[in-house]
Order: sequence, then structure tokens, then C-alpha cells
Amino acid sequence: QSQKVHCYTLSIKEYPKVELDTHGCALRCSSLADPSQDSQFIVAGEECVYLYQPDERGPCFAFDGHKLLAHWHRGYLFLLIRDAKSPNKTEFGSSSPSDKQLLTIYDLDNKFIAYSAPFDDVVDVVAEWGSFYILTRDGRMFVLQEKDTQTKLEMLFKKNLFVMAINLAKSQHLDSDGLSEIFRQYGDHLYLKGDHDGAIQQYIRTIGKLEPSYVIRKFLDAQRIHNLTAYLQALHRQSLANADHTTLLLNCYTKLKDSSKLEEFIKSSESEVHFDVEIAIKVLRQAGYHNHAVFLAEKHMHHEWYLKIQLEDLKNYQEGLRYIGRLPFEQAESNMKRYGKTLMHHVPEGTTLLLKGLCTNYQPSGEASDSLDRGWANKANSEEFIPIFANNPRELKAFLEHMMEVDSRCSQGVYDTLLELRLQDWAHEEDPVRKKVLQGEAVSLLRSDSTVFDKALVLCQMHNFKEGVLYLYEKGKLYQQIMHYHMQNEEYGKVVEACQRYGDQEGCLWEQALGYFARKEEDCKAYISEVLHHIDQNNLMPPLLVVQTLAHNSTATLSVIKDYLINKLQRESQQIEDDERKIHQYREETAHLRSEIQELKTSAKIFQKTKCNMCNSPLELPSVHFLCSHSFHQHCFESYAESEAECPTCTPENRKVMDMLRAQDQKRDLHDHFNRQLRSSNDGFSVVADYFGRGVFNKLTLVTDPPGTKTVGSLEVSLQRDLLVHTKRNC
Repeated sequence: QSQKVHCYTLSIKEYPKVELDTHGCALRCSSLADPSQDSQFIVAGEECVYLYQPDERGPCFAFDGHKLLAHWHRGYLFLLIRDAKSPNKTEFGSSSPSDKQLLTIYDLDNKFIAYSAPFDDVVDVVAEWGSFYILTRDGRMFVLQEKDTQTKLEMLFKKNLFVMAINLAKSQHLDSDGLSEIFRQYGDHLYLKGDHDGAIQQYIRTIGKLEPSYVIRKFLDAQRIHNLTAYLQALHRQSLANADHTTLLLNCYTKLKDSSKLEEFIKSSESEVHFDVEIAIKVLRQAGYHNHAVFLAEKHMHHEWYLKIQLEDLKNYQEGLRYIGRLPFEQAESNMKRYGKTLMHHVPEGTTLLLKGLCTNYQPSGEASDSLDRGWANKANSEEFIPIFANNPRELKAFLEHMMEVDSRCSQGVYDTLLELRLQDWAHEEDPVRKKVLQGEAVSLLRSDSTVFDKALVLCQMHNFKEGVLYLYEKGKLYQQIMHYHMQNEEYGKVVEACQRYGDQEGCLWEQALGYFARKEEDCKAYISEVLHHIDQNNLMPPLLVVQTLAHNSTATLSVIKDYLINKLQRESQQIEDDERKIHQYREETAHLRSEIQELKTSAKIFQKTKCNMCNSPLELPSVHFLCSHSFHQHCFESYAESEAECPTCTPENRKVMDMLRAQDQKRDLHDHFNRQLRSSNDGFSVVADYFGRGVFNKLTLVTDPPGTKTVGSLEVSLQRDLLVHTKRNC
């Protein structure tokens, strides 16, 4: 028997050795492990089996009995031990033929006996072709075949040796699905034994392979809520939990009232979040853990949930308003539309301030404003936020005035609402001084470019705002409406004043004023006299119509229109005299012209002009003479004359006359055509409108030298005279 264990280094020439131990083993009681076992050297001593590595002694295992043979193969240790009940050895140490020997196969990694059986006189143990061969002295050979892993596991399962089964599966490199099944069966075994803590630990090891509902159903009992909580926590740590699992875990925390665990769960760092945050917020809010829900919503930027809890549950309106002011523009705008009314009711000043910023150049609080440098600004539509101020007219007015100041082109709704507010304030104000100030504010708003006539007029009429109504009428040039407004309010002086201001633009105002005063039974003689004076000066009405109009007034006597009638008759008489004098003058001129025409037709014309009418130089032959008494040098005539048959001096005036004659002839023809078409048409109005559009009925004015300017329609003697005088004849 060897007394020592040495290690020799064969790669060095001198073969140095290292003494590993001071005791050895009997012959055939040592073996070299597989290379996969790091080349361990197995030594089976009398009391223990030692494992050695090249530089030191490794672990040892205590096995009783006298070792006769040691062998190692595929992780198994074969030991042949003399049976304790066998006879003593001979004096040479060999066994007698009747010796009983016990062959035991150990799995040192998993610490269990794989096989054990007595044999008679074993000569050797050989491993080959995946089997083990045992040779005995009597010439027999026994074959041991290793069972497959699944059979081994089933045997262990039957004996409830789950720990050993797990170790075996790991040593055999069983896949994760197989291991998970072992853990499940082990957990079921512990669960049936009542060891719920141990069972849940095994079930935790099945996460990712076993359906969580299989485990959860077993621990839904309130007495096992701790075990269920542990399983759900592990499920979340591996990021395999769904929304229902998160809900269940949070409910477990709330049922246990374990605030520390709850805070630890929700206050984990961003990289450790393994649950649906929104579901967690819902559960916490429903369970009454509002502070935890708010923390979770703020941390994970669930703005809607944060605001919903702060404003609806905690009633912390100031904090909600502050939070909205920190959000980006789009989210701040949407949340103000959703919670604006609530915030306005509880914190009106802060809400108004935030809305002012949101609708001008919004910048989240705490950020530097650089939008102007970028050339754009975040600006919401102020008109959309007007309903928020439904019960806060003072804040609404301040908001709208701010918007009008910063943006002259603000939306029409802002302008209309502000105008209505100012008119309401004016209507309800009783202090005369303050009322005057409010009146000025309303009128100044009406003067802005944003005024829409129809809407502004309706608002002014609704609030009986006289100054605004009159201003809008004047701005829209509705002078008759101004008259009617004063007439309805029986403001006689304003009626006359309106006629004086706008009578030049619309002459019918004086006629309407006369008719208005004529229908009044009060004593309006002074106003009637003033109206008649203007009518007389501007010749706005025929005297007969004036008399007929005033005939409706029982208080108007002849003395009221006496001066008007006298002045009118005097002017008519003077006009008649002037007309008769002109008629006499035109007759004399006509007779003179006719005599000139007759003389030109029957008598010779003597040309005695000595100077050229063009260059004013003495005439020289050759020269050109016209019957109009104009004479020219031939070269002057040829240079300036447009036609050889026309006098250059008389040509412009002659053309005017000829154009008027042609226009008169054309209109005469159109008149006949117009009458025919009007008689044959079913829609006479369309025919008249068409001719009006073509300018047929426009007056054509002839401008001539004094004494007269006459229209073509009334071609009088003066026109005939001019025509005769400017008739062109060649010499």
C-alpha cells in the first residue's frame, strides 16, 4: 500500500514532484477523472475518498469499508468495498473465495448513490460503449446500463426527491422547459404538504415558462396573500407581468396596508420599472392612495392622470395650475380646455394669467424664451377659451383687453365678446362719471378696424347704446337710419341737425323731415320753417308737393309757407322773364344766321384777310381761303391741316358738333329699337336694365362758348347757329 501521494510534472526534464499528501491507498484504489473534471486524481483510502488536483488536495468524501477497487467514468465513482459481514482477510490480504463484495456507484456532483449491489469476487470493472461491465472470478460478466435522464427523474419524483432531481437535471444540462416542469412539480408537492412559503419559491423559479394564472389561482385565499405578493413581485422583476398582474399586486399591497412595500414598488428607478404605469395609477387612485398615484403620474409624465387626481381627488387647484404651466404648448393647451372652468372657479387670477401667456407667446415655466429668435411663437386661439370665463366676467374682460392690446388682429369672437362686456358694464353702471368713461371705452372699441357692422349694431341696439348706434349708422352711411332713429325718439332738433349734416349726401332727407314734421300735431312751425328754407334754397321739391305735404298738419297755417310761396313765385316769374328774353335773342340770332346762309348760297365772297391765321404773317401767294373767313399760307395749311376740305382752326369745334349729331341720330335709332323690344318682351324690366347698362339713357352735355350750354336732346337755336357758322367750304 502506498504511503504518499506525489504529483510529477512530466513536461520538465528533471520530472519535479510535489508531495500532495502523506498517506496513499491500496493497489487499484486510485483513478484519474475525466478531462472534463479538471483531471482530478481520485484516491480511495481506508476512511475517505480524496480528490487531488495537480497542485493541491481537493475535497474528500467519507465512505466506510475496506476499498478494493476505485474507478471513475463519466462523473460516476465506482467503489468496490468488502462487505462488513464477510470473513476476515487472509494473512496475505487477499479475499477468500467466499468473500462478499459491495459495488457502489456514486454521483458525487449530485450526492446520491446511483447503484449498489453485492457481487462475488469482482475482478475488474470496465466502462465501454456507454455501459459498465463487471467481471467476476467465476467467469461471469454483468452489464450495467445507465438509465436515461427522464427515467431517473421519474424515479426521483416518485420518491419525492425533488432537490436531488433538480441537481440531476442541472448536471445533465436539461433545458429550461424541463427544469421548469421539475420546479412546478416540486412546488405542487410542497403546496400539498402545506409548505406554502417553499412552494411559492419553487413557483417563482418557473416564471417565464409556467402560466402565471396556474400559480395565482392557488394563492387567491386571503390567508396566502403574502405568498401571492412574493410571486407577483418576482413576476414584475422579470418584466413578465401584464396589467392584471399589476392590478393584483397593488391590491395585495393595499389589502396588507404595506405602505413601505408599496412605496418601494412605485418609487423604483426608471430602469427598474417592470409594470404598466397607467394601470398602477388607476389602482392606487381607486384604493385611495392618491399621493402615491400622483407621484407615479408625475414621475412617468402621465400628465392627464396627474391633473385628474390633483384636481378631482385632492382638490389641489393651485398645484394643478402650476403643473399645467410647466407642460409643453400642445399639452398645456389641451389641459386648459379640459380643466379651465374648474381652475377659473377656484383660482381665477392665476388661471387668467396662464391663459394670457398661452394665447400670446407661451413658454413653459422655467425655460428661457427664444421663440422670437426662431421666428415663431406658440400661440393658442384665444376665442376657444372664452367659454371658460362664463361665470367670471371681470377676468374675461381683463383677458380680452389684454388680447386686444397684444394682437390688433385678434379673432372676431374676442372683439365681439369684449364689446358686449363693455356695453353690459355701461348699461348697469349708475354712477354718471363712471358711465361716461365706460361709454368712451365702448365707442373707442367701435372705432377699431375689427368692427363688423351687423354684429356691432345688434349689440348696441340690444343694450340701447345710442352713441354706438348713431356712430355705426354714420360709419355705414345709413343717413336715413339716423333720421329715423331721431324721429323714433322725437328728437326734433336732432332731425334738423341730421338733415344739415347729411343733406348734401342724400337730398331726400329734407323731404322726409318735412313729411315727418307735417304728420306731427305738436307745434313744429319753427322746424318746418327751417326745413322749408333749405328746400327752397336747394330747389328740392316742387311747391305743389310742399303744399300737399303740409296739408296733413292741422297746426300748420298759411303763414308758415307764406314766405316760401312768395319767394318761389318771384323766382318763377324772374325765370319766365329770363326765358322770354333768351327766346327773343335766339330768334334774332337765328334770323341773322339764315340770312348769312342765304348770302353764302347766292352771293360771292370777298376775301380781304391780309394775315395768315396760322403763323400770323402777311399772306403771300399761293394761299388758301375758307368761307369761315380764315386764310392760310399754303405751306402752313398743308403742315397743320388734317383734311384738305376742312379749316384747321374750325376742325375741333366742328367735330364736337358732328359727334353730337351722330350721337343724337344713334340714340334716335336706339329709341325706336328699344320701344319695339320692350313691347315684344315678356320681361320688360330686364330690357330696361340692359339699356341702362349700355348707357343709352345717359345725358350727353355739349360745352360751347357762352352764352349757352345746351343738351343734345334739346338742340336749340344756339346750336343751329354754331353749326351754320362753322360749316366748311373750300374757296
